[in-house]
Amino acid sequence: MTKHRIYTMSFGSVYPHYINKAERKGCTKTEVDEIIRWLTGYSQEELEEQLEKQTDFETFFAEAPRLNPSRALIKGVICGVRVEDIEEQTMQEIRYLDKLIDELAKGKAMEKILRK
Repeated sequence: MTKHRIYTMSFGSVYPHYINKAERKGCTKTEVDEIIRWLTGYSQEELEEQLEKQTDFETFFAEAPRLNPSRALIKGVICGVRVEDIEEQTMQEIRYLDKLIDELAKGKAMEKILRK
């Protein structure tokens, strides 16, 4: 999938996959939402509005109220690439989210996922 195609995909079309991945491992939608809110600064209501509007990934991150500065602490490999080495900003934000959802699905404690 090309970079452009990922950016134009609706965040809402991928969101159920985040939920499914978490639920298969005994986690909840509430935990997924908490991670997304922590990363982006969206309130729950704002997150739901973005999902309803079918906002694309690029806009979802560009309009995020407050990207969490602690997201720079997210390290590791996702899809064969080190997230901290991704130069393109939107792709890095997408991979940060992927990494956090992976950590949740692997049973990592929420306080560690949220870099507390």
